[in-house]
Formats: sequence, C-alpha cells, structure tokens
Amino acid sequence: MANRKIILPQYGTVMKRGVLYYRTRIKDANGKLVAIYAKTPEELYNKETLALEQIENATFHRKTPTVAEYCEKWLLMQSVHVRATTLTDYTSKVRRHIIAELGDKRMGEVSLDDIQLALVPVSKKSASVYKSVVILYKSIFRAAMESRIIDHNPTIYLTTKGGGVPQEERQALTDEQVERLLDAIRDLPPYVFVMIGLYAGLRREEILALQWDSVYLDTDTPYLTVRRAWHTEHNRPVISDELKTKAAERNIPLPVCLAECLKAAKETSTSEYVVSNRDGEPLSYTQFKRLWQYIVTRTVKERSYYRYEDGKRVKHTVTPVLGEKAAHNGKVVYSLDFEVTPHQLRHTYITNLIHASVDPKTVQYLAGHESSKITMDIYAKVKYNRPNELVRSMNCAFASWDAAQ
Repeated sequence: MANRKIILPQYGTVMKRGVLYYRTRIKDANGKLVAIYAKTPEELYNKETLALEQIENATFHRKTPTVAEYCEKWLLMQSVHVRATTLTDYTSKVRRHIIAELGDKRMGEVSLDDIQLALVPVSKKSASVYKSVVILYKSIFRAAMESRIIDHNPTIYLTTKGGGVPQEERQALTDEQVERLLDAIRDLPPYVFVMIGLYAGLRREEILALQWDSVYLDTDTPYLTVRRAWHTEHNRPVISDELKTKAAERNIPLPVCLAECLKAAKETSTSEYVVSNRDGEPLSYTQFKRLWQYIVTRTVKERSYYRYEDGKRVKHTVTPVLGEKAAHNGKVVYSLDFEVTPHQLRHTYITNLIHASVDPKTVQYLAGHESSKITMDIYAKVKYNRPNELVRSMNCAFASWDAAQ
C-alpha cells in the first residue's frame, strides 16, 4: 500500500536576519501562545507535532490527582476487602511514608527517582517495614495504571531487596530468665499477660481481646479458645471477631501453672476481659504501653528522661545497676539484665514446644500459623541450633550403617 501523503498546513513566513523562516503558533499547557520556527514546512510540521504531544502529556499529568488524593482513595477501596487491623497498618504506612514524602506531587509526575529518594528514610527502619512500604508503593501505582489514572508505572523496576536494617534473630527466654521475669512482676498488672504469652503463646492482640467466656477452667483439661482480636483506632481499643488468619482460631490446652494463675485472676476480676483497665474495659494502646512499662523499668537498660529545672527542660540519663533500687521509687528493683518484648513471650512458648519434641503440625496449630513454612523456619532454627544434640542424632542415624561396613 502506498504511503499516504501528508497535507501540510499553510504556515506563515517571517524574515529573521535575512533568512526566511516558516512560523506557526500553538498554545502551551498554560494556555499561552508560543511561536515555533523552521526553515521548511516539513520541519515545522514535525516540530509542531512533537510540541503538541509534549503539551498533551504535560496537560494529562497536570490533570492527574495528587499522590495524597489518590492514596486516600486507594485506602478507601482497600477497606472493602481487608481486615480492619490490616487497613490500620496500611493507613499508617501510606500516610507516614508515602503521602508525607510525595503527597503534593501529581501521580503522573512521579518518577522512580522520586520514589527512591522518598524511601531513603524508610531504609533506616527494619527490613520488614521497608519491604511493606515498597509493596504499598507498587500496589498503589499499579492500581492507578490499571485505572488509567497514569500512563506509565514508575515502580516497575522498584525492588524490596537489600532495603532496611536486618532484624536480629529472635531469641527465646531461657528457663532462668523466665523465672526471674515472673519473680520481678508477680502481683503486678502485667503478670497475667506475661503468663498467657509464655504458656499459651497468644499474640498480643489475642491476649488483650481474651474474655472469660473463652477460658474453660472447670473441665478435666482446662483450655482457652482464641476467637477475638484487639487493635486500636486513635488510641481507642477495638475488639473484633475477625482474626489475623483462619488458623488463628484455635483451642489451646492450659498447663497447670497457667490454669492456676487464671483461676486466681478470675476470682478477683470484675471484668469480662482477662486483661483489662481499672474500669473493666480492654486496654487502649497507651494503657498497654503503661502496663509493659512495669517490665521495662525493672531492666538495667540505660534510659533517659526529662525534667524541668528553673524553667528549662533538662535531660537526665539513668544507668541502672542490677540488684539496686530505683532512685525515685524504692519499690522498683533492677532485677532483669535482659530485655523482653511481648512477641518474645510467644516465641519462647513455640521454642519450648519444639524442645519438648512436639511434632511440627501440632506446633503449627497451637501457634496459629497459617503457613507451615513459618513454623518450619522456626522449627529448623530452634531444633538444629544445638550442636551437641545434633551430633548425637547423627551418630544414632549412622550407627547401623557403620555396623554394616
């Protein structure tokens, strides 16, 4: 088929320094007339076509919503099909790490360089936080691309590899540390929480949502049922029947020490919640932090606080010494030379199950792991991190083989 002949428009001409130029005018993205010059009509036509394409793209980008506007819309769309706790996590990360950095830019103007620069502060956080923020970036811009909000996706080559600070491998508490921890907080508010974490392996959100109607102490084999989850919105507690995964709903048998602890707690409880505030309500986030502070203040970890002296805010640093009493509170004794986190209680429970030779599928059920890979990763690290036991197992495995040689 023969090439179609392009009919060139009629252009005006103008003399500039003795040279004849063809000229036309077009409106730029701001509506301002701009003159274009060329020595031939063909050259001017090509220049005009290219300029119009560039103006069209600029106009399109300018019409796209800002990153802040589209992110809020995306979060609203996610609210239809994700758990409330997941949406809370998304919202916090999107607003803190995406909107705060790029919120004023138009979606169509964001480049890969813009995103990588915005990720610099996130790279100083944990690898898991970095990975989740990158995934959010990719999800948001992919959705915008699929909805034709933007004409290119700047996150195509964005990767989660190598970003963030690697987290230290979780360590379970030793038997001696468990004993010292329980002695340090006995009869204090966090005691029941810690006991449930250590001897039932519940997640924090599962413990704080646990109600007495899910604790069965009068059966031949006492047990509790995980059926609710706790999270907070604007520091207010929200109790939901929607658990992290389907596997999170489970029945957990109670060892004698935990059953006795819960019986004693129930006798004095005036709340429907196993762990509650003074009003019998579930804890807010601030109240939980205050609860955990009973443990933190009994560790020898160096910490700072501020006091106003002569109208000035003065920083003071405390370096606790094991066995000594706190300077401003004689009831507090620095008795813990190790740090404790809420998740560490659960990890200790799972570790103890593995050391007790509980089979992996049972460990998976009791831990409420949806994926067997999560369980097996922990199982492998714990089970085979004792060289002496591993050598004995290998000797037994190859004993019959050696005898046959």
